[in-house]
Amino acid sequence: MTLIGSKKTASAAIQMALTESREDEKLLQNRFLQEGIRSAAVDYGGEFITSVKKIVERAIVAAKREGVISDTHTDEGAVAGATREALSQIMPKALGLNVGGKIGIARQKDHITVAVFFGIGLLHLDEVAIGLGHRAVP
Repeated sequence: MTLIGSKKTASAAIQMALTESREDEKLLQNRFLQEGIRSAAVDYGGEFITSVKKIVERAIVAAKREGVISDTHTDEGAVAGATREALSQIMPKALGLNVGGKIGIARQKDHITVAVFFGIGLLHLDEVAIGLGHRAVP
């Protein structure tokens, strides 16, 4: 089955969020670029509640740096909104705890998707969670 639109960008964002190294990110980015998908990933870690703003900012900066979005309110707002949506899905598990992991961002035409993959918890007793947000932009 060939995926199109939001399903394809969701798959790409999740795959970017699951990469284990910068080298893996670059290989995947190049593969996605051949399919017309621009993508980015960025690591993050910290206490969840106090980190929400920083996570959103990092997603926007990474998306701009990798050419996923342009420097417009519409594009920045789409990434911010999709990131907050993804974070809201993991919030019940993450409240009051530390998170660490990666944010993946993908765009194809008017579809932008953000995936967050985080380990949540204390020490080695982590839970894992993934959140996904999508926005359509003109």
